[in-house]
Amino acid sequence: MSPASRQSAERAGNGRKARRGAGFWALIMLVAFALVAQACGKAEGETTNAANGGSAAPANVPVVLNYGFIGTNKLNLPGSAEGWGLHKGIIQEELKKYGITEIKLTAFPNGPDQSESLISGRLDVGSLGDTPAMLARSTGAQTRLITQGSIESIGYLIGKKNGPTKLEDLKGKTIATQKGSFHHRYLAGLLKEKNITDVKIVHLLRVDSEAALARGEIDAMTTTGVYALKQVDQGYPLLDDATKHPDLIGSSATVVSEAYLKKFPDFPKAWNAARLKALEDLKTKPEEYYAFLAEVQGTTVDLVKRSTSINSIKDVPFTEEGIKLLEGTKKFLVEEKLAEKDFDLQQWILK
Repeated sequence: MSPASRQSAERAGNGRKARRGAGFWALIMLVAFALVAQACGKAEGETTNAANGGSAAPANVPVVLNYGFIGTNKLNLPGSAEGWGLHKGIIQEELKKYGITEIKLTAFPNGPDQSESLISGRLDVGSLGDTPAMLARSTGAQTRLITQGSIESIGYLIGKKNGPTKLEDLKGKTIATQKGSFHHRYLAGLLKEKNITDVKIVHLLRVDSEAALARGEIDAMTTTGVYALKQVDQGYPLLDDATKHPDLIGSSATVVSEAYLKKFPDFPKAWNAARLKALEDLKTKPEEYYAFLAEVQGTTVDLVKRSTSINSIKDVPFTEEGIKLLEGTKKFLVEEKLAEKDFDLQQWILK
């Protein structure tokens, strides 16, 4: 073979080697791309599975959920479906599917105190009365309402012994209430309805009010539930209750901070599903639930049964009747200048 022929053959061989090398690297890149796509698809599928109750969790969900509720007790638990679910571990187990491994519980004496913690960021979510939740929103609190678990919160007005026996007797008297609470809304609405203006309203928590009433330092106090029935059984006169004034009945509210929703947008869905599972469970164990509630409230099962009905716990986040109550309460708070400013209720509610 001539030198020219050998050079031509070498160039052809080198070309084939180059083409084979290029094909090899193209194949490697194709396989790598396929593996990356598969991994991305798997990760996306894991997040979807978590939203549907699977085992994988969205990466940005904090592992600790800070939850607040009203009412200090030795169990450090709320009542209703939320309390039962936390007591039995049902809610914890459900939220683990989303990566939440711990729920830190904090009890508050009243709604306004809890709202401050929610606004400051110490809480992610909280259950409280509708009035303090709305008053906080009226100040610009960045919260959303995700559940109205009960719409039968009854306020009671209890008089001191040997004191007023009817509403008209309250003129010129002193009444204790928890300002900013649904008790306060009930009292303010009642006094307006009855055109009773010459009264002094002071802020006292329930335990302090009970002591002041027993000493005769106040003439009447607002309270609720088993505590009202207990006082009546002890001989204190029942001056009024919200069952006589349907527009003055309160409701419960579970609110979550908008900052937490940015981290876990599906939280309302996850929370309400866990709460519903807890409700379904407690309905199968009514006697055990009433005993649990009696321990939470520090009272007897008899008083709990007289003041609380399992049927009053809603199995859906919102009802038409409940929304109507919220609308009426907000309107009253704004008109009476108890709320700092008006706000759009529908934008606050997160369905």
